[in-house]
Amino acid sequence: MNSPATPANVLVVDDDDSIRSALADRIRHWGHHADEARDGEEALESSARKEYDLVLLDLAMPRRSGMEVLQAWREAGYGADVVVLTAQGSLEAAVEAIRAGAADFLPKPADFGLLEAALNRLIANRRLTRVNRALTEQIGDSKAFVVGKSSGMAALLERAERAAQGTKTVLLLGESGSGKQMVAEYIHQKSPRRRGSFIYVNCVAISDELIESTLFGHEAGAFTGAVARKEGRLEAAHGGTAFLDEIGDITPRLQAKLLHFLDAGEFERLGGTRTIRVDARVIAATNRDLRAAVKEKKFREDLYYRLNVVELQVPALRERAEDIPLLTEEFLARSSAEIGRGRLKLASRTAEILGRYAWPGNVRQLRNAVERMAALARTDTLTPDLLPPEILASDQESSADPDDLPMKEAVQEFKKRYIAKALAEAGGNQRVAAERLGLQRPFLNRLIKRFGL
Repeated sequence: MNSPATPANVLVVDDDDSIRSALADRIRHWGHHADEARDGEEALESSARKEYDLVLLDLAMPRRSGMEVLQAWREAGYGADVVVLTAQGSLEAAVEAIRAGAADFLPKPADFGLLEAALNRLIANRRLTRVNRALTEQIGDSKAFVVGKSSGMAALLERAERAAQGTKTVLLLGESGSGKQMVAEYIHQKSPRRRGSFIYVNCVAISDELIESTLFGHEAGAFTGAVARKEGRLEAAHGGTAFLDEIGDITPRLQAKLLHFLDAGEFERLGGTRTIRVDARVIAATNRDLRAAVKEKKFREDLYYRLNVVELQVPALRERAEDIPLLTEEFLARSSAEIGRGRLKLASRTAEILGRYAWPGNVRQLRNAVERMAALARTDTLTPDLLPPEILASDQESSADPDDLPMKEAVQEFKKRYIAKALAEAGGNQRVAAERLGLQRPFLNRLIKRFGL
């Protein structure tokens, strides 16, 4: 058996030293972590300190029987899958254990082939449950993709693809809205972990307690409102990738806890004492200057270097203007599909305005502008009057100065600006703009077409 990409934590509980050691050795040979307990008391002590994915539990043991241990685990809310080991002729005990919450049973002495099949099945089921939970809890649709033919994006994606093949942390730097999450998902999809979950975590939170719970989870009673145990987002990323956005905003206390996780691959839930091991790759992102934050003692230097094993700079959209048409086409295609219309297209004047705009909000702002136009459009051609007011206003300011034009052209330029301003102030509503201008709406519509608005 090849070593698994995401090893499980297994506890082997048996009072027979030779059987217990043989089982643990075999499990380690299969690439998993294995701890041993000689009886029920040791099993409970181990479970109180550490979180397990799977437990092999002998039913016939001194001090505490396997059934008593199983019941104690269930009362404590421990979530490990339990495979009970039963002696020949103990089918009734096995059935009772299944009713009490065990996931499977195997006769003793354990057949390694059957044991391996059972472990693989249960591990796969746990992984599938994690993935489904992560998908269910994911807020919103990231709509993430990477598009670009500019030299800056080509170089970035080439480095990102090389970084994807490793396991080291990646730090993505860039302005807000520049597409750092898209690049993070690109790295995940190009990595050996692509079949695992991609978990997004926004590290900006109302309280330190809330972001700690989001990252690491919490136990029941950890804080007001914590009525039940909750798995953290890092646990949900087991076997996959955790994307920590706005990493520069976490507090010093959480910086220390995150550093320990990056170093040891383990942590404790908020309000808990049990050690939880998680195999997740971390990609972090920020629009802040972390080097300056380190100098100002606002960000731990050791955490900065732990995160910044591979640093990738995501260029601002204004630095790769040649990618604007490609991004726009992609957003148009998605918007067309979402609203169930034919393929939308830009009027030539609209495309010109989009190409000249500085895009302070980067790719996110472009996507929002295209989605707004698609939602407001009455035809399949998106005209400039559908653009957000700030983009229209910026275009008016950048247009030629009428004082430098011949009189006839200056008059036309003035009319064009005047109408564009009215449309922007009316939020693109032609009826409202016509009323403000004192024009009939059909006449305003003809002027909009004449001026390419």
